[in-house]
Amino acid sequence: MAVGYRELAEVLREGILRGDYSAGETLPKQEEIAVQYGVNIKTVRQAVRLLEAEGLVTPVRRRGTVVRERPPMKRLGVERYAKSKWKFGLVAFAADREASGRTWSPTDQTQTVRMVEADAEVAEAFDLPGGAQVYERARIVKEGDSPTHTLTSYYRPEDVQGTPLVDPTPGPAGRGGGFAVLTLQGLEPDSMTETIHSRMPTPDESEMLGLPAGEPVVILQRRTFTREGRLVEFARGVHAASRFAWSYTFKIPD
Repeated sequence: MAVGYRELAEVLREGILRGDYSAGETLPKQEEIAVQYGVNIKTVRQAVRLLEAEGLVTPVRRRGTVVRERPPMKRLGVERYAKSKWKFGLVAFAADREASGRTWSPTDQTQTVRMVEADAEVAEAFDLPGGAQVYERARIVKEGDSPTHTLTSYYRPEDVQGTPLVDPTPGPAGRGGGFAVLTLQGLEPDSMTETIHSRMPTPDESEMLGLPAGEPVVILQRRTFTREGRLVEFARGVHAASRFAWSYTFKIPD
């Protein structure tokens, strides 16, 4: 039976998933694959492109086609925001690292802070008039040299003016991060709503997160409220899909 590029991709895919080719390992040269399976080089290239689009391999200059690392970090659900964590200095991204057995450093997070005009989504969330000014705190979080996600939070100026939340110094906004800062402002976070969906990244997102061809992103929208129901933070995150396993533990409602 003739081997087409889809059949060849299936053989290579099974080998990767079975562990014949380990994460970080280079696949045999395309010429060698062509000889092994009795196909032409065009068929091999098409098969490899299909695996690239699936996020299983990525081309690396001067190395060849490399099997992608796929050790997803555990992203905790409600547990990552536990008051017992941030009130004692452990911020959310660090809670994920510790739950995954990974090391972390405060400088894994960098940020830029500026006053901006609220876009339609932010204005709606805070019930602000068009053109209202809000603080934007845009973070990039890395593990080692690899960016894992971005998170951009928005705040009313009167809530955060003069606090560590508007300090662009790398790292969390002090011990316990932004939630601890809000608590000191008399705005203790008490509940939140997270909404997630996936899509393909924009070119800027691909570059910022160092994404290979074919990898989608997971988009997070977070609204954080006080016990009285006052919105104190509206946040949007962009996560590299292959770098996280999203985990939620909760009591099943009656």
